[in-house]
Amino acid sequence: MSRETLMKLRLPIVAAPMFLVSGPEIVIAAAQAGVIGSFPTPNCRTAKQLDDWMTQIAAETAGTQGVWAANLVTHSTNTRLSVDLELIAKHQPPIVITALGSPAPAISTVHEYGGVVFADVVSIGLAKKAAAAGADGLVAVSAGAGGHTGHLSPFAFISALREFFEGTICVGGAISDGAGVAGAIAAGADLVYMGTRFLAAKESMAVPEYKDMVVAAGADDLVVSDTVTGTAASWLKPSLAANGYDLNDLSKPETRNYGGDDIGTRWKDLWAAGQGVGSVTSQQSVADIIDQIAQEFSLAQERLAQY
Repeated sequence: MSRETLMKLRLPIVAAPMFLVSGPEIVIAAAQAGVIGSFPTPNCRTAKQLDDWMTQIAAETAGTQGVWAANLVTHSTNTRLSVDLELIAKHQPPIVITALGSPAPAISTVHEYGGVVFADVVSIGLAKKAAAAGADGLVAVSAGAGGHTGHLSPFAFISALREFFEGTICVGGAISDGAGVAGAIAAGADLVYMGTRFLAAKESMAVPEYKDMVVAAGADDLVVSDTVTGTAASWLKPSLAANGYDLNDLSKPETRNYGGDDIGTRWKDLWAAGQGVGSVTSQQSVADIIDQIAQEFSLAQERLAQY
């Protein structure tokens, strides 16, 4: 992503793609507010729905200060990958963020129309593989992130990536206010991935009970566990408890109110959040959230300037 494009943004923020939460409304609102809005393509149950979403997003973000991004699962288990890539070539999102696999399958398609590919990574090893595959940017998912989370400090991750990667670095993990954004940029990141801050946004697809729980929660209301999906993820404790999990022994859930192994059902009933959840104190519009972060960012810049 060019420096010119980055500098056109109001703030260096990506409203991160959230499973079952991010839809056209939040993506469009983010772009209209001057940041990058994104959504996971698996949020669309069919290719027709994905086509419709991209048509709407492309039309309503045209000419905005911000841009939009599509989050694409490149793992072999994504049986719709080839179809999703065809739709990406058709609608040409400026940014494609790959997850759960190598960015390689998306690179030629996206580069052909002039877009860029960011790869979602949780370790230095995966980051090096993504860079070698030709990723234009790396999304460093760090400790404190909501949902599937990393283990490295955001600052340590940024520093390590800068030793070998000259492309765009986007970092996420417990960053949910303007001061955190300023700190990440000062540390060497180009963009900040921010998901939890937008969970309770009015444009979010999260159900009302999920939004209420996020507003009421603080960092102590979270637990990181691999019990639910087999991979470490940051969950809201009240959500696990409501679904029959024993918080004193997460390896042995007592009962569960979902059936089978449908991961979509798991994420529908069990709710995730990151360590920045305490910054969410009400259900605001995306525009109001960005306004608040912009004020905090400006104050942080003033503090930095004193040194």
